[in-house]
Formats: sequence, C-alpha cells, structure tokens
Amino acid sequence: MTRAKICGLTTPDTLDAALAGGAAFVGAVVFPRSPRHIAPLHAATLFERARGQGPGKARIVAVTVDADDALLTEIALILKPDLIQLHGSETPARAEQVRVLTGAGIIKALPIRAQEDFDDAVAWEPFADHLMFDAKPPEGSDLPGGVGARFDWTLLAGRAFRHPWFVAGGLNPDNVGEAVRISGAPLVDVSSGVESAPGVKDPARIAAFLEAVRTA
Repeated sequence: MTRAKICGLTTPDTLDAALAGGAAFVGAVVFPRSPRHIAPLHAATLFERARGQGPGKARIVAVTVDADDALLTEIALILKPDLIQLHGSETPARAEQVRVLTGAGIIKALPIRAQEDFDDAVAWEPFADHLMFDAKPPEGSDLPGGVGARFDWTLLAGRAFRHPWFVAGGLNPDNVGEAVRISGAPLVDVSSGVESAPGVKDPARIAAFLEAVRTA
C-alpha cells in the first residue's frame, strides 16, 4: 500500500484534511523563499495534533534547503520534527551532521530529469531514511521544488532501494494513481498539486489526492 506525504501545510483546515484522509507524513516548509514557508514556532503550534501514533496521526517533516546550524537547532528545539527533509545541495556528510544536531531522521530529495540523475542515489542510500525523487525545476527557477514539474516515471520502474522511497514532482489527484502504477513508488509527496494558488492548499484537493493514493 502506497503512503502519502502532504507538504507545505500552513493552516488548520488543510492539516485536518491531510490527517482525516490518512496522510502518513505532513510537511512544514521552513524556507523563506517558498510561498509555503512557515516559521518553526507557527509550525509547532499547527502540527502538534499530528504528533503521535494511531489513526489521525502522521509523521512530521521539516523541509529545509541548505539550512545552517542555527536554523536547524531552532527547528529541532521548537518544532521537534520526526524527519528533516534536505532539499538543497547538501552532502551525505552534512546529512550526518543534521541527524546528530537535530535527532531527526533524514529525507533527501534528489532532482531527476534523466537516467544519470539516479547516480547520486547510490551514494545517499546509507545516509537517508528515505530518498525522494523529485522533478528538476525548470531552468531559471529559484526554487528547488514545488513548481508543479514532473519527470518520466518509467525511469523508476523496476528499481529497488534500501529504504522506502518517495516519488514527487507534478503529482495531483488526477495523475498520482498512474505515477504509482508506473514507478512502483511506496511513498508519494505532493505540494502544489493540491493547491488552488501558489501556497494555498485546497482541503478538497487534499482529500481527493489521498483517496486516489488509497485506491492506486
């Protein structure tokens, strides 16, 4: 059964939609250049009811982009996420530093456009709890993701990795079932695909996405 992460949540109604729909992961983007940015203190208040085990609960993910130690310490102390998502140019050595500094698990996002882009996955597998294969953003974009771009999911077909992995980039309620069938992904991640405008999540689209994942 494929599990889903709803990323870039900023409001109570959209978090509630994610939890009610059975999201396994919920993401807070702590990156000021993103339209989905949320400060650690705001995120801690919002995501508190997602914490724990059982129905209506989800693992909390803090999404960062080349964050420094000061920001990571703030995130760890205030938000206390289960996982830190590294969505920048971080190295495996930096991931180990982040794990020690925060006590959180690691998701590493790897940008994919062609076959050779998977070369980094081999080096990363010992250092990440989950790999996330995300579409490379369009040329000229100043954001590392969340722009609705997708890649060729057949590039993932038949691949095996050490830990459960995510497919991300350009997913929405209409195509996530196809993405799962083609790629074989055990985990999926969505952000812009469940929005009505950049950074504005739509509870109905979140519910539809999670239902499409459930029936994929």
